Amino acid sequence: LTACALEAARVACNKYLVKNTGKEGYHIRTRAHPYHVIRQNKMLSCAGADRLSSGMRHSYGKPMEMAARISIGQIIVSVRSKDVNANHVIEALRRAKFKFPGRQKIMKSNKWGFTKFDREDYVKGRKEGWIRPDGCSVKYIAEHGRISEKNHVTHGQ
Repeated sequence: LTACALEAARVACNKYLVKNTGKEGYHIRTRAHPYHVIRQNKMLSCAGADRLSSGMRHSYGKPMEMAARISIGQIIVSVRSKDVNANHVIEALRRAKFKFPGRQKIMKSNKWGFTKFDREDYVKGRKEGWIRPDGCSVKYIAEHGRISEKNHVTHGQ
């Protein structure tokens, strides 16, 4: 996928969501990053071009654009929002997928936002204290490891 296609999909998704959910009602994350450089060997197409050009000799081209290499089943764009806006998010992703070649699927996740925890596990972890918010993601606080204030025991008193 070219960087232009990824940007066009982001703009289409963003425009629909701003109009329908408000400016603060969602968070879009583009998961595919364009690192692959596409090069093109320019050929002359004028009269007498065969005398001027060298054909395929030294045909390392000039960089023209960037692209992201996508595998089958790879996530391209993720959006998190409240459950009230779920239908708007699905419609925004439907509009965004027209910018990509091929066939894409829209999947609704059972995870909490962009975290790796299911919704029930997230709520339980926040109540019990083994999940702590950290920006737009969360941190898992393990029971093992350093001695903290909550499980520190003093002996010999």
